[in-house]
Amino acid sequence: MQMYMKMFGDMGPVAWVVLAILFIMSIYSISVMFDKYKTFKAARTESVAYLPILVKALRENKLDEAINQSKKFSKSHIAKVVSAGLVEFQNQKSGETAFDLVGAVERQLEMAGAMTTAEMKKGLGALATIGSTSPFIGLFGTVMGILAAFQGIATSGSGGLASVAGGISEALFTTAAGLLVAIPALMAFNYFTGSLERFQIEMTNSAREVVDFFLKRHGAGYGAK
Repeated sequence: MQMYMKMFGDMGPVAWVVLAILFIMSIYSISVMFDKYKTFKAARTESVAYLPILVKALRENKLDEAINQSKKFSKSHIAKVVSAGLVEFQNQKSGETAFDLVGAVERQLEMAGAMTTAEMKKGLGALATIGSTSPFIGLFGTVMGILAAFQGIATSGSGGLASVAGGISEALFTTAAGLLVAIPALMAFNYFTGSLERFQIEMTNSAREVVDFFLKRHGAGYGAK
């Protein structure tokens, strides 16, 4: 413990600035990870709960019930997309040809899917940035530590271990700190990106099912005029 306390005490101002930046990046990345985990878990859980309700409502041709039930699952990505299409169908139902109706519903489903995806992507860019830049920030501290070591040699006039130990330890510590911040951020980014891709597939499939429902149950079709 004494050794570490001495190492921290011997660190220069540049190393402290590097460590402070890495600490802030680490705290922010952890907060993003926690937020994304909660958001994605809630989306998955609520979507699983909403799907049977949606299927039952569509089979019984109860669109109002499907829309009303979707409000209880506000964190579900599927509920957000499907309800947008159903609401658009309800609004456009009168005075529209079948061709225009399905086109309007599809556009609304695509828009809702894009907005939901963008909302769920928030924070992932920051994780990618932290994961890719923190090693370089640590490397900057490494370079400065090596320079400090050489400065110690120049000051003492010898190349003994004592003259370079402070700079070398400073360099290695900032390198390790940069990697310690980068690795979890990159792992989390890859995990959440994979989850988001699955959510996108689920939203696309659900949107397709809604369009097919209108085609089959309401006589709407692209060939209709």
